[in-house]
Amino acid sequence: MKRGFTFLVAFVLFAAIEGNAQIQKGNVLIGADLADINLGLDKGGNFSFLINPKAAWFVRDNIAVGAYLTAGLRTAKDQGTDVNYGVGLLGRYYFSDASLNLLRHSRFFVEGNIGIEGDNPSVGDNTNGLGLGIGPGWTYFITPNIGVEGLLKYNGIVGFGSKPTSNNLNLSFGFQIYLPSRRARAVVEDIKQDIKNPGQ
Repeated sequence: MKRGFTFLVAFVLFAAIEGNAQIQKGNVLIGADLADINLGLDKGGNFSFLINPKAAWFVRDNIAVGAYLTAGLRTAKDQGTDVNYGVGLLGRYYFSDASLNLLRHSRFFVEGNIGIEGDNPSVGDNTNGLGLGIGPGWTYFITPNIGVEGLLKYNGIVGFGSKPTSNNLNLSFGFQIYLPSRRARAVVEDIKQDIKNPGQ
């Protein structure tokens, strides 16, 4: 475990100083977006979060396809717990026109997804079924391989439950790590070695 942590720190530092193109064919994107984070500090206050981890592979320059997970929870004293979930495929297109960039180290993108999702409040109607989402986003690269981003996304669910459809608009913030494919393979191999030899 200690070796794995040391490797992760070394990897992040190495990524910060290496200037590879982030969105070239063959690179890998790994990260997560966060939304609806609330921690009520008053007595009986509520707690909520929505996390959306994702991973994608650049099949062409500026175009990535991959998978996502969604896990959301909202709870408050005497009010039950609302649960959201999702798993599916996603795609991203990064605009290459330099005139569209707000800042030098930034890119606009569009993200879309399709998968199995559910919206299950403790009180009221629930919907579970086919989830669809699309929306614009903006990434600012704080290092050549790490980007922080904002994403405004429409999400809809069509399916079964007490309510056949569910729609919402989410604003989320997150980070992504952009790995050149050879480095991604090296990370996987190192993790495999850590699993085989946990005490070293």
